[in-house]
Amino acid sequence: MILRRASLDDAGAIARLHRLTMRESLPFLPELHTAEEDLWFFRERLMVENEVWVSESDGEISGYVAFKPGWVSHLYVHPQHQGRRIGDALLAKALEDGEARELWTFQQNARARAFYEARGFTMVKLTDGADNEEKTPDALYAWAGR
Repeated sequence: MILRRASLDDAGAIARLHRLTMRESLPFLPELHTAEEDLWFFRERLMVENEVWVSESDGEISGYVAFKPGWVSHLYVHPQHQGRRIGDALLAKALEDGEARELWTFQQNARARAFYEARGFTMVKLTDGADNEEKTPDALYAWAGR
């Protein structure tokens, strides 16, 4: 596995990975956007507003993390690559500056919640999802930093 900083040239591959991972790992979520809308979001918003790193396995992007001061915005690993410590490496990259960070995950995403809790994140609050796009109950987690 190789970790590297993502470029705008990676936006299409990251958007496709995100869409696949959402469908396979989070099937309880509604599909709200087209593939074209996903690509626009990654190119014009996520990659502009965040530092984005990817993991590569066998020459393909197998995961990505997007973060900015105070937040881990996204962390997704291809379903076929989950459980191979890619998430650990990507999260470590996001936290390497030692600054406190928060993140949101869905309450039903037990695997992600266990992952973050095992790495020192604590739950701050649970919501009914009224304020997120998916209208699905979520959980806010915080990492205190070093």
